[in-house]
Amino acid sequence: MSHEALEPETPHLDFAGTTPYEDYVRADVLTHLQHPLSDDPGEMVFLVTTQVMELWFTVIVHEWETAAEALRRDDVPTAVAALKRSVRELEALNASWKPLGQLTPAQFNSYRSALGEGSGFQSAMYRRLEFLLGEKSASMLVPHRGAPRVHAELEKALHQPSLYDEVVRLLARRGHAIPDEVLHRDVTQRHEHADAVEAAWTAVYSGDEHAELARLGEALTDVAELVWRWRNDHLVATRRAMGAKAGTGGSAGVAWLEKRARKNVFPELWTARSHV
Repeated sequence: MSHEALEPETPHLDFAGTTPYEDYVRADVLTHLQHPLSDDPGEMVFLVTTQVMELWFTVIVHEWETAAEALRRDDVPTAVAALKRSVRELEALNASWKPLGQLTPAQFNSYRSALGEGSGFQSAMYRRLEFLLGEKSASMLVPHRGAPRVHAELEKALHQPSLYDEVVRLLARRGHAIPDEVLHRDVTQRHEHADAVEAAWTAVYSGDEHAELARLGEALTDVAELVWRWRNDHLVATRRAMGAKAGTGGSAGVAWLEKRARKNVFPELWTARSHV
């Protein structure tokens, strides 16, 4: 066998149009979406990191909608698989704070004016993520009235049961005593702690830790923990970059983030642990 025969074949390099990679990934679109508004070189990492966060929001929303739909079909394994994928995605999302977490006030101020009235709480995809967690608020649709498609998507999400609503309904179908006022609550409102849901999780965690509902509970707890870490990392990065000043877009800045960081996602999953 000749030495030439051992050489790897040259990959296909000649395409009639764009490459199949470009056709699938749309890299040229993604890498030309950055339009800094200041001369500060640090603005680019802020802009790209924010865009990356939006992409992670999009895939996490996809996973949680997949999980919610699976739970409606009583397909817990598919739901757990989607939740476990979202855990890895949340870890990647949370790592996005690292490039921003070292900003000094002077560095942030050098391009903060480029944001104008822009603020992260105006992110429609992040709002859909929060709605899926049960953090519903009709007032959060108001910033999107000027974007009909986005507003319609958010309005639909507001009126749909959250991921956790589907979990609670599953608990009821599996024999746990969930009262009608919880099962048929107004899903456009924020989920509030319910003693019956806490009792259901206490029963789940007092049984076989490898049972299907226990595995679901642990997948949800992993999600809740990482959402809490996301909120705290956001708080720390903001406190470091701007202290207690008012946030962009008219928010209360650090004070508002502190309030958010104190809230537990899927609250009964945490309180039930005190009774097992």
